[in-house]
Amino acid sequence: MSEGSVPVRVQRPPAEVRYADELARLRETDRGERPPGWALSLQAARAFVLGDERAGISGKFVGDPSLIDRALVALATSRGLMLVGEPGTAKSLLSELLAAAVSGDSTLTIQGGAATTEDQIKYSWNYALLVAEGPSTRSLVPAPLLRGMAEGRVVRFEEITRCPLEVQDCLLSPLSDRVLSVPELAGPDAMVFAREGFNVIATANTRDRGVNEMSAALKRRFNFETVFPIPDLATELDLVEAEAGALLRRSGVTVPPRRDVLEVLVTTFRELRAGTTGRGEPMDRLSAVMSTAEAVSVAHAVGLRAWFLRGDAGTPADIVPCLAGTAAKDDAEDLARLRRYLEQRVPRHAGAHWKAFHDARHLLPG
Repeated sequence: MSEGSVPVRVQRPPAEVRYADELARLRETDRGERPPGWALSLQAARAFVLGDERAGISGKFVGDPSLIDRALVALATSRGLMLVGEPGTAKSLLSELLAAAVSGDSTLTIQGGAATTEDQIKYSWNYALLVAEGPSTRSLVPAPLLRGMAEGRVVRFEEITRCPLEVQDCLLSPLSDRVLSVPELAGPDAMVFAREGFNVIATANTRDRGVNEMSAALKRRFNFETVFPIPDLATELDLVEAEAGALLRRSGVTVPPRRDVLEVLVTTFRELRAGTTGRGEPMDRLSAVMSTAEAVSVAHAVGLRAWFLRGDAGTPADIVPCLAGTAAKDDAEDLARLRRYLEQRVPRHAGAHWKAFHDARHLLPG
């Protein structure tokens, strides 16, 4: 894509664009049995998500491999897949990767929210044509659900529990009977029957439970899978380093993030998230979400701050001002808890990088 003679870069292309070479290679070498309508077999789809070093396929999701197996099997059935978990546990990323592997397209996405309507999920109308010609397939504007059913593709429904209950329930017939009614049309056009390959992947945050709890009828049409936080420090640190490094490169930063700085950052996130130190000592837990995704965001900010203000890769001191915007979101007391952590807990960690982190506590605002 270009604008005049200057190339225009998309900030975050969809998975099927970012990993187009890998998907093409997997399709060429895939000898496994494919469920009807799928672009890849289950084995190849699993390799796409988790990686296959021998085939040159990069790992894209860090988590329990059995979760991926169960998720793929669920998508091959007549039930939808519901991914639940704490915010920042890569549910949306997993949803995107699964859709790209199964359908070769992850862009049929519904973003749930209080203002989401059935029109945004199923279909709407071109009102100029509607007035001129009346209801017809020409004046019909398909939304992700109708397109997914008609084209045999996976539809992603992000944050489904943020939608009103009556809006959520418009999925009942498409998931159970695999049919979508368009009552404004007549004849065969009044019913859209799902083609092979259609299914729905929905996501929901555990912190949103109770906002718009799903009906029992809709729950029965999904297989539920919980996406848990990364259990060990080394794995989380490697992931934050890789993701933050990629973001910094796209942002024009030519030096990689420092490993010792990231170790301080990730350890801080893990302790504030768990409410315990690495030694198992109890401490204040923040009410804010201190997820791996937030850690990547802060690592990105640290690298940008250091590079564009000073021309270096960043120090532990840069973490302190970048943490404030993450910690103080939901509860004003979180900033005080973070200050106590910096003053009381950080000095118990050994090493010059931890001392530099502690010495920069005055950079915390407020």
